[in-house]
Amino acid sequence: MRVIATAGHVDHGKSALVQALSGINPDRLAEEQKRGMTIDLGFAWIDLPIAGAENGASGQVGIIERRPSEQVGIIDVPGHIDFIKNMLAGVGSVDAALFIVAADEGIMPQTREHLAILDLLGVPTGVVALTKTDLIDDPEWLELVELDVRELLDGTCLADATLVPVSAHKGTELDALRAALSHALVALPPRRDRNRPRLPIDRIFTLSGFGTVVTGTLSDGHFAVGDAVEIMPDGPRGRIRGLQSHKQPIEIAQPGSRVAMNLSGIGTDEIRRGQVVCKVDTLRGTRLLDVSFRLLPDAPRPLVHNVLVDFFSGAAETLAHARLLGVEELPPGETGWLQLRLHEPVLVAAGDRFILRQPSPSVTLGGGVILNPHPRRRYRRFDPDVLARFATLARGAPDEILLQTLEREPLISIEQLIGRSGLGIEAAQSALAELQSAASIQMVDGNLWLTRSSLQNLTQTLAALLASYHHANPLKRGMPRGEARSRLRLPGPGHARDLPLRAFNALVERSIAEGLVAADDSFIWQAGFGVRFNQTQQRAVERTLAHFAASPYSPPTAAETLALLGGDEALLEALIEGGQLARLGGGVLFRGDDFTAMVAVIRGFMTENGSITLAQARDLFDTSRKYAQAILEEMDAQRITRREGDLRVLR
Repeated sequence: MRVIATAGHVDHGKSALVQALSGINPDRLAEEQKRGMTIDLGFAWIDLPIAGAENGASGQVGIIERRPSEQVGIIDVPGHIDFIKNMLAGVGSVDAALFIVAADEGIMPQTREHLAILDLLGVPTGVVALTKTDLIDDPEWLELVELDVRELLDGTCLADATLVPVSAHKGTELDALRAALSHALVALPPRRDRNRPRLPIDRIFTLSGFGTVVTGTLSDGHFAVGDAVEIMPDGPRGRIRGLQSHKQPIEIAQPGSRVAMNLSGIGTDEIRRGQVVCKVDTLRGTRLLDVSFRLLPDAPRPLVHNVLVDFFSGAAETLAHARLLGVEELPPGETGWLQLRLHEPVLVAAGDRFILRQPSPSVTLGGGVILNPHPRRRYRRFDPDVLARFATLARGAPDEILLQTLEREPLISIEQLIGRSGLGIEAAQSALAELQSAASIQMVDGNLWLTRSSLQNLTQTLAALLASYHHANPLKRGMPRGEARSRLRLPGPGHARDLPLRAFNALVERSIAEGLVAADDSFIWQAGFGVRFNQTQQRAVERTLAHFAASPYSPPTAAETLALLGGDEALLEALIEGGQLARLGGGVLFRGDDFTAMVAVIRGFMTENGSITLAQARDLFDTSRKYAQAILEEMDAQRITRREGDLRVLR
């Protein structure tokens, strides 16, 4: 599930466009509707066609099932300068931005500030909507505005964004905008499930008969109804009473989804926006952060040591002192290292993005990436060892580096993973212990490992492959195991490769244990799948089996059987795979039950007499030599009997 957020100057038509796209008015507060201006976060959702990448094109394992559409959440943020803090609470963990510029006004102050914030937060993709085009009669004016917007976007995270002129009032080009949003989202990799879910709280309210409800955008893991949770930092503990996404009840909330969570045992007066719902004893808060920071080029002045700033990450905000490391001051447009000393604890993870703002007058200074959420001490400002450690961490948090390495090269040993990560032994082993504790990486076979998200993707891919196979082959019992294995591809250096046999078998066993598939030595099929005949096929089957029952020891030939089935070869194969017919050598067919009974009679004869000849087998059933020979050769093949000259003896 994906989430996008609006961004742009006040009164440029963000909420009107969201309502035109979704049919939902995101301005839920009476004051917002009275003033015609978004004050706090609003929420809506739309259905967009989002297809998955194939063969690991997105950097993930396998094939993601193609779906006709997916519900995409929309967070509508305020554009007025007075409500920038509310805007920051909404855009911290979105997949894409819907960046809005009104055609009649063009670029305005909050257009620039919102774009700077999106860029600092590293929003991965987006689409630009040029709104209110119905107010423009001059095509040249529209072209000038487009050129201005393109110039503004150059060098930012939205430099390559599609620009779509639209009118929410008249509904023009809304389909083109939906298509652009779909195209932007399709290339994004799936959200990672690291088994350490975090739901930053951006709304808190009560519902009669339910109690406390919080909402947010879920990351790093999944929640299920009944899970024990705690509000971090410094919050109470409770349990998940219910979950919804887009007003639909769900049992499990997946990473990347907008979630409403009904909490039992927790009152609204015990929690606040910016706190985080997480599983009990999985995460902890912090007051000290090591970060990489970029000061905006248009910042009012250089950043100096120990300056007081407003810190924002996710939905959290607090005052902080910024300790500048390695330099006396940081000029506008430059990047450097900071250690942030927070006034209130927050719950963040390595790799999270943050924004710093000047408290008064309120202005965005810059932002960056959290390198270490739990440094053990304050550093000396010009310690070369500290600066070298920051440079290493800037490559990525050790656990993130290990995860990315394992996603590029899945199914390698722990020793290979450490060697290929480029990390030091101590840092790698510490990160590995954390990943294993959280089940973020999992052993598949022996000492071969996968990330949790890769393993989930493989199991989902297997289920999708089987669903597609059943649709194309409704009379087949299941997909041959060899074919399933060959179609589950792993990304590797330079090319995709087959899943090793033992790892494939281990994956199948996991999928069976999870109730996703069923299997035997030859085939794999979706749990609950069974071959079902239509009325015409059922009548043909009954007619055919009646002929076999009428002459069990001299049944119809293969050609006669196919004629009885109306020439339907797939139907014949279904009867054989299902055990209703047994195919022996020479194209001989018996009913499955008749074949079993004949084997039992022959075994009994041999037990009593020590051996059997072809003529004796023929006479036992008053059949022809052809049928007797076929059944004796099948018993040889199944290692029930052994031929000694003209005799058969039991093995």
